[in-house]
Amino acid sequence: MFILVSLAGAALAADSPPDPSLAPVEDVAGLPRVLLLGDSISMGYTLPARELLAGKANVHRAPENCGPTSRGVQQIDAWLADGPWDVIHFNFGLHDLKREADGRQQVPLEQYEANLKTLVGKLQATGAKLIWASTTPVPEGPVAPVRVPADVIAYNAVAAGIMAESGILVDDLYAFALPRLSELQTPVNVHFTPAGSRALAQQVARAIESALAG
Repeated sequence: MFILVSLAGAALAADSPPDPSLAPVEDVAGLPRVLLLGDSISMGYTLPARELLAGKANVHRAPENCGPTSRGVQQIDAWLADGPWDVIHFNFGLHDLKREADGRQQVPLEQYEANLKTLVGKLQATGAKLIWASTTPVPEGPVAPVRVPADVIAYNAVAAGIMAESGILVDDLYAFALPRLSELQTPVNVHFTPAGSRALAQQVARAIESALAG
């Protein structure tokens, strides 16, 4: 019985449709090309941001959840390969600060800093205008997997220092979302409601339009 249930579950998973945010985009000739990099939070705002920027930019994204910076370092060349890019809007953090069974972060803060510097170097080499998106808040409560709200502040502070040193624009999604978490975020969960993702998309689209205009 266990084997049958497991096989049925595997078949169901295999039949699940892919996330539409990960589908490839066909460019409209003559429009600037934008790349979004980030985890499931960015996947949530990809489609509404693309709609908001329709006729203004071709908005692509990495064809997967980018996960922690450790994965980013491994995959960044592949994610950038379909360039050239005019603007790259990127974030890493929520997966890095996720707590493991032993209580440690998946990617400790000092390694996060080193990885993020490596990623920034790769991104700068593209010649694109870069926009760093600060990591969105972790709510209070028994979030699963375990994440600690104070870690977001610490990781964002390290990232902010790197971006300041590198002259990279910051889209402060943390500050944008924090006062509105009860309105935008799923209760006791790092993810956002559809309305919350649309609100984030509006902020992201504004940042991208500003970079394109600048």
